[in-house]
Amino acid sequence: MSTRTFRITVRGVFDGLGAEQRAELLAHAAEHDVLHAAFTAEGHLSYDLAARAAFTFRFQDTGEAEEDILAATERAEAAAQAWLTERGYGWKNLRSQAEDLSQAPLGKRQRRAARNS
Repeated sequence: MSTRTFRITVRGVFDGLGAEQRAELLAHAAEHDVLHAAFTAEGHLSYDLAARAAFTFRFQDTGEAEEDILAATERAEAAAQAWLTERGYGWKNLRSQAEDLSQAPLGKRQRRAARNS
């Protein structure tokens, strides 16, 4: 059986941030800029508090079967909640979206490479 790669995006909105928490997030904003966003096993957080209070975590996970995407999504949501809770950040409207890369359509370059091989 082959290994499947899943990309999970967990989105939400910071809620009830105090001035100190907001200052802390703004101090670390450069490392959480969307331009540095990546899907990682640990999860990568991106936000732009100057624009809005929304955040996005990006996780990458693996599984053997198509059904494993549900467990991967649950792990990603739990990891995002744990990160926020450990730091005392409130949140609301947490939602997730998952993609099985083995089911993703091929891009133009991938189709060309498949034809030529």
